[in-house]
Amino acid sequence: MVWAFHIMDDRQENGEVNRILIAASGTGGHLFPAIATAEKLDSTIEWLGVPDRLETELVPKHYPLHTVRMGGVQGKLGLGSLKVLAQFVQATLATRRLLKQGQFQGVFTTGGYIAAPAIIAARSLGLPTVLHESNAMPGKVTRWLSRWCSVVAIGFKETRQYLPQQTKTVWLGTPVRSQFLADSNASLTDLAIPDEAPLIVVVGGSQGAVSVNQLVRAAAPAWFNAGAWVVHQTGTYDPDTESLNHPQYIHRPFFNNVAALFKRATLVISRAGAGTLTELAMTHTPSILIPYPFAADDHQSYNAKAFSQVGASKVYPQAELTGDTLEQRVLTLLATPQELDAMRIAAGALAVNDSAEQLAELLQKMMG
Repeated sequence: MVWAFHIMDDRQENGEVNRILIAASGTGGHLFPAIATAEKLDSTIEWLGVPDRLETELVPKHYPLHTVRMGGVQGKLGLGSLKVLAQFVQATLATRRLLKQGQFQGVFTTGGYIAAPAIIAARSLGLPTVLHESNAMPGKVTRWLSRWCSVVAIGFKETRQYLPQQTKTVWLGTPVRSQFLADSNASLTDLAIPDEAPLIVVVGGSQGAVSVNQLVRAAAPAWFNAGAWVVHQTGTYDPDTESLNHPQYIHRPFFNNVAALFKRATLVISRAGAGTLTELAMTHTPSILIPYPFAADDHQSYNAKAFSQVGASKVYPQAELTGDTLEQRVLTLLATPQELDAMRIAAGALAVNDSAEQLAELLQKMMG
């Protein structure tokens, strides 16, 4: 079922303003680039998402939200796959009706399950579709349907080699939230961290990372002894959040000022989601990356490899890390400021500062 909220003024009724449907759902990795791009568009925008996902919290404040039920196939084919297929057919038909009734000029999607009905519905109506793929290893939907898109914008240059040859691609990086841009005035005003102290920031992605959290807590006492502070975003699903207490340790489920933390950080320890890596590049921050070992198609390892190859990050598989090894690898980096400086420069070289503007310009050209 689709819930639609149509808002039109006289210009829209006369066809003077182009209308774009944005299909982005699920995690911050899909939503934040889409929102950053939407903010740069001079268009009437409506949104396609899924009920009970993050978009239901973020999008309605700014854009009309339509929802369709859509999931993905996990593991082997079975009865669950038939349910997903039925959802896909219903979602495609509903999206097609929405595109026709709303007189949209095109579709912009950031991949994921919601992209499939959006791309096919737009294709059936002859509407242009722009897909943005932020991961180095594109997701299944991108690999399967990219040839049906007008153009695929990619966040990593490496992505081209994993797409069908007939796919038209353009590399323009991944848009980020405005607070991560170089001219942002984001600053740490709520955390009393001494200016001269090394700062280690730990983030595990939008859901947190319990395994990384455990490694960090085991290693942190040695970092405190070396004078470092640790700011730890634990996520909401960690049962041991109160197991470590120290004056130089600050932990919360989430921090609203991650951009300021990254800019201040001496070193970030993180998973390797595309959104986080883009933010690290924008803030020129050295990092230790621990790719999530169960990510679809192991895509986080591909993302991390792109950063390690240019010297922006140190990458360690989770299975190879213990508290002791992580402890020593961080201490080694803290003791070699020249290497941290080189990592900082390498990270900054990966940044595309005007990615959102470039993507918005592409959308206006295709759909304007």
